[in-house]
Amino acid sequence: MEKRVTFNERWLPYLLVAPQIVITLVFFFWPSGQAIWQSLLIEDAFGGNSKFVWFDNFINLFNDDSYYSSARVTVVFSFLVAAIGLGLSLFLAVMADRVIRGATAYKTFLIWPYAVAPAVAGVLWGFLFNPSVGIVAWMLQAIGIEFNYVINGNQALLLVVIASVWNQISYNFLFFLAGLQSIPKSLIEAAAIDGAGPGRRFWDIIFPLLSPVGFFLLVVNIIYAFFGTFGVVASLTQGGPANATEILVFKVYNDGFRGQDLGGSSAQSVILMIVVILLTFVQFRFIERRVHY
Repeated sequence: MEKRVTFNERWLPYLLVAPQIVITLVFFFWPSGQAIWQSLLIEDAFGGNSKFVWFDNFINLFNDDSYYSSARVTVVFSFLVAAIGLGLSLFLAVMADRVIRGATAYKTFLIWPYAVAPAVAGVLWGFLFNPSVGIVAWMLQAIGIEFNYVINGNQALLLVVIASVWNQISYNFLFFLAGLQSIPKSLIEAAAIDGAGPGRRFWDIIFPLLSPVGFFLLVVNIIYAFFGTFGVVASLTQGGPANATEILVFKVYNDGFRGQDLGGSSAQSVILMIVVILLTFVQFRFIERRVHY
């Protein structure tokens, strides 16, 4: 028999959801509406004078080669952050689930990076790989690898990816570990009795049962790569060298607050919002079909 929650007062359900509705309206719909309106205007740096130009900001944006370059960097960066972050987190979660002695300390150390803000994570990794005083850069130089992310664009992008993955890995680890611990041990033991090896048990039993968690983390990590990594880029490379790490979310800030192109920056934010919404829709529309609940 299905149990349903009932409310004696008609206004109580609306009262309970009102705080979340207000937060959504104030912090999502209102800023989004402002961005859409400003994307149709040309404004001066102080917002005193504005001119309605329809879609000129979008037309100028699509004729800008630097915007396409930033989009390509964002695609590569987002794919690497999501793929490496999810793969490494799943591996660590599987290893943590098998650890018996010292499991609590092992799990605690893996959770700690999530307490570090993205901007602080960028500073930490920048200091470790600093070409002048960084200990990791010094060790790499000792074995003949010249690592200088200040002047090498590929190395800068690699370092931003490492810092972003490290900052998000604890979040992914927690969900994967919780998913692993929710899988009945009897299923795995039955497969082992039938002769299935560790690899076969993982791919045929554990991985399909983890697919709901993996799908959720895929959506979260894509959104994180597009938006949450702004602090890492801003504190580590400032989009350089030569715009090699200028992802779209940083370009919105760079053009809007530094270049004072408020209309063009708003147009970029609108396009970025549409892209993320479409990516999320595609994931729910096609990838979710393969998820086993």
